[in-house]
Amino acid sequence: MAQVVRFNRTGGPEVLEHAVVELPLPGPGEARILQTACGVNFIDTYHRTGLYPVPLPSGIGKEGAGIVIAVGPGVTEVAPGDRVVYCDGPLGGYASERNHPAKHLVKLPQWVSEQDAAAGFLRAMTVEYLLNRSYKCRPGDTILFHAAAGGVGLIAAQWARAMGVNMIGTVGSEEKGKLALSAGCSHVINYNAENFVERVAEITGGARVPVVYDSVGRDTWPASLDCLRPFGLLVSFGNSSGPVTGADLGLLAAKGSLYVTRQTLMTYTANRARMLEMADHVFTLMRDGKLDLAPRQTYSLEDAAQAHRDLEARKTVGGTILIP
Repeated sequence: MAQVVRFNRTGGPEVLEHAVVELPLPGPGEARILQTACGVNFIDTYHRTGLYPVPLPSGIGKEGAGIVIAVGPGVTEVAPGDRVVYCDGPLGGYASERNHPAKHLVKLPQWVSEQDAAAGFLRAMTVEYLLNRSYKCRPGDTILFHAAAGGVGLIAAQWARAMGVNMIGTVGSEEKGKLALSAGCSHVINYNAENFVERVAEITGGARVPVVYDSVGRDTWPASLDCLRPFGLLVSFGNSSGPVTGADLGLLAAKGSLYVTRQTLMTYTANRARMLEMADHVFTLMRDGKLDLAPRQTYSLEDAAQAHRDLEARKTVGGTILIP
């Protein structure tokens, strides 16, 4: 029997329900995972609220790690006994056991713990594509990254430091600013005390930045555009303050022939060879001591609703996991 968290209707954290279910045998192409840690990510709140609609009733969670205990017909990617992590595939990561498409599973090297993997794999893979694929950051670049003390932001700060990239991070408090600086930010801007557009101009001597990474959405649009130099790129990859709607394309011309892109990790991981290449990049930085994905908050699986409350109230920093 498996413990799972599901929701039958969209809404607040109270719609998350804990249940015990009997799983079927793994089907063709599937592997059974005994999960030791389940990742909690902001995208989970989008599914729960209906911002990203999913068929109901539904499981929840995109990320988990554990040990393969059985495989279905035709599975060649993993074998029983393998330690694995995933950040793509059907929802249902909040579970003690689950069947999951083997094509989405990545074997863990010995130097990566299952808890660290579940706490940060999705975020680290997101940072991998943001800094290396959406826009190819180079040593010496100065970039702007919103929510620098969040789960993705803290990983981005570490990765930027490893690349020799100067990351300006926005944060909501002095305490979070200290955290972002310790992770690797070159500069932090407390948007509750400073105008981030003016500060970016000051930091860059008026040149502004070639790229802005924005997971906030509505509240930072279009001010983020004002931080870009001509022909700069705004990479949107989330909507924590709400989605951007009714965007005026004329603004892009008026503010310097700018570019805007809306990206998702799942587009990149749809190709297994590319997914494994990205994962290897993440694991290499972890092996070399340049990337720390250790969870900063841990909850029991039964307390998934509280984890969501804390996440949405911005009470969390870094990675959060549920322990079955």
